[in-house]
Amino acid sequence: MQTGVIPSGRAAIAGAIGVGLALGLGELLAGVFPDSIPSPISSIGNQVVDRTPGDVERWAIDVFGTFDKPALLIGTAIIALAIGAWVGVGAVRRKARPWPWFLGFAGLGVAASLSEPERSVPAVILAGGLSALLGLAGLALLLGSAQPRTPTDGLAQNPGRRRFLVGAAGASGLALFSGLWGRRLAQPTIATAPLVSGPAPVLPAGAELGIPGLVPIVVPNRDFYRIDTAFTPPRVEVDNWRLTIAGMVDQPLGFDLAELAAMDQVEEYVTLSCVSNEVGGDLVGNARWRGVRLTELLERAGVQAGATQVVGRSVDGWTAGFPTEVVFDGREPLLALEMNGEPLPPNHGFPARLVVPGLYGYVSATKWLKEIELTRWEDFDGYWIPRGWSKEGPIKTQSRIDLPVDGKQFALGELVVAGVAWAPIKGIERVEVRLDQGPWIPTTLSTPLSSKAWVQWTTTLEPTAGEHTLEVQATDGTGYTQTAERSRPDPNGASGHHTVSFKVK
Repeated sequence: MQTGVIPSGRAAIAGAIGVGLALGLGELLAGVFPDSIPSPISSIGNQVVDRTPGDVERWAIDVFGTFDKPALLIGTAIIALAIGAWVGVGAVRRKARPWPWFLGFAGLGVAASLSEPERSVPAVILAGGLSALLGLAGLALLLGSAQPRTPTDGLAQNPGRRRFLVGAAGASGLALFSGLWGRRLAQPTIATAPLVSGPAPVLPAGAELGIPGLVPIVVPNRDFYRIDTAFTPPRVEVDNWRLTIAGMVDQPLGFDLAELAAMDQVEEYVTLSCVSNEVGGDLVGNARWRGVRLTELLERAGVQAGATQVVGRSVDGWTAGFPTEVVFDGREPLLALEMNGEPLPPNHGFPARLVVPGLYGYVSATKWLKEIELTRWEDFDGYWIPRGWSKEGPIKTQSRIDLPVDGKQFALGELVVAGVAWAPIKGIERVEVRLDQGPWIPTTLSTPLSSKAWVQWTTTLEPTAGEHTLEVQATDGTGYTQTAERSRPDPNGASGHHTVSFKVK
């Protein structure tokens, strides 16, 4: 049989699969050697996040919410595969050599991986080289099998296409398996955490209204929102982790997890909210946090005069800062070690994080904490401040309608209306709703878990047939009633009344 010109379609598929093999091996090596080699695609994603302008980051959170990181992961992979397809076509149509592109991919991955803390330079370089070689080998083999065969012996069948499809399917499966298995192996573990929480306390009577469809008063760990800059949760080994307290203190201190767990533990219900949460959004949640009072740690270290800012640093380099005075104003910030009776999940900051009631997470809630530094307010700005967000981030008084669901239709009769409201450290005094711009109607509140936690609210209405609009507002413990004037989340949190529309028929 005589060979012919490789079709562009086959060349593109070969190039994309070659890149897929390189990415898959990179992920597999990162999973097998997680302490030395980071995921190259996650490292590139982290660099993209760190270098993205603040307006673009805000847009991504607005559009994708908690799916922002998977979206970036998928988008990065698609772009890489598309470039690989272009390289494959170029190797056939323009006789362009593919190896510079694969070495360029490897170099980009190596550079991004080496920006991650505490990585082995030789191991990262070797992993990048092996990944590039596998990708090139896969491309070469697939291009070889993609050659059309012209029958010369009277046979009608063309085995070239069949051979290419079999090879492409096998290589694709290998790339996908390697990537997925590598990411599975790299998942952080908390099995060695020396923490044993007591039984969950019984909620006060009336703390949970028990209305189907209403968010629970304590959000399970698996459902709690996650917004941070880490492309994947950092893998923290307990045996090597140590929290330090440094900066403007009389005595710098260090603690391992066992030492922190042996200290007096306190437990608090605290509602956290992301500053990017839109009015009526779900980037807010309430949990039972357990850990060490931050006041105790700072008092041991001795805060020096003039230390007006507490800076938290994560193992991945993320930072946040808040005024020192809020540590001692009675709100009782925590160095949290547990969440809802379990060691902190990797997504939420294992092995330790800061929980500061009343402040948005971007200025306070450092996860995967490794250092607390005391400094002056004017001497340091946390991660989000140069990106256009306010340096002070008190959580705004807010309320949300969970029932009725926006856009739904209901039968004539009694309609259950319910939702949540929050104003951490201020507490919620009352919640009111109004139908179609009518008078404000008081609602029944759940028994507060604390002034730091949200409350559920409910009432019943009997709207007439037709289209309706329902609006909610909350008044906090200071007497402030949230404004109806809408504002965007940036630079210091959204404001306005949450409104839903529904139909009764």
